[in-house]
Amino acid sequence: MSDTEKWKDINKSREKRPKVQEYKNWEELSPIPISLPIKGSMGTTGDWRTFRPVIDQENCNKCGICWMYCPEGTIIKNEDGSFRIDLVYCKGCGICAEECPTKNIEMIRESDVSHD
Repeated sequence: MSDTEKWKDINKSREKRPKVQEYKNWEELSPIPISLPIKGSMGTTGDWRTFRPVIDQENCNKCGICWMYCPEGTIIKNEDGSFRIDLVYCKGCGICAEECPTKNIEMIRESDVSHD
């Protein structure tokens, strides 16, 4: 099924839509309007976070799924296609690490991170 045909299924009535909508990367998202979180809408969180996500840049496949699932909008796409995390606003929920298909995001306890 082509990408165009796939979106036709999503635009059907609720009863006729596929129950599970799966995406391989952020580029497969539908062209329909979606709401995006606004970075910092809940204030800074970096000072009370217990775990911090660390992206293994060497093995990241740059799929963007972490960016797509981040509820706070703190994952930023760099010009080279890689991603970074704004730790001032990241609350450390771990959704990005859980959703990463290559498991290249590790949640590190803040007390184990050296703050140079």
